[in-house]
Amino acid sequence: MAKLVFGMNQSLDGYVDHMAFAPSPTLFRHFIEEAQGQAGSVYGRQMYEVMRYWDDDHPEWDAEQHAFAAAWRNQPKWVVSRSLKSVGPNATLVEDDLEGAIRELKAERDGEIEVAGPDLAQSLTELGLIDEYRIYLHPVVLGHGKPYFAGPRPPLRLMTNDRIGEDVVRLTYVPA
Repeated sequence: MAKLVFGMNQSLDGYVDHMAFAPSPTLFRHFIEEAQGQAGSVYGRQMYEVMRYWDDDHPEWDAEQHAFAAAWRNQPKWVVSRSLKSVGPNATLVEDDLEGAIRELKAERDGEIEVAGPDLAQSLTELGLIDEYRIYLHPVVLGHGKPYFAGPRPPLRLMTNDRIGEDVVRLTYVPA
């Protein structure tokens, strides 16, 4: 049975904004390894549209960016959206019955499946389907933006914490 994991970079004041701060080379390497090992990813429409950047090679990319793109392209993706009519390569559109589709996905697969995007994570949290939350805490204060938790924070229990690179702490929680 697969495990659903919601993990994102977060500022000290609780916001996620990939445009406001970027991962260090060490953290980016960590994300490449995570993507290579995942059984897939579940995206909401907005996050999927952001991640489609990795569908096409860009001449300015370095080896690490090519490695991440390859890992992202290789893994299956499920995109939750009522507005999209089609999705890109290696992706399946989930238009109806979010709970049923995700329960079936968890039952059919093994390994970790990434959940990407706070709004989708909130919906899956309300359904009791997220198995683990990973906060990659950066020493940045944004003062505004999209919060990691799009709704009330669920009761959580800290499982581990570890340092990645020089200034990021990964906090791993499970539902309490």
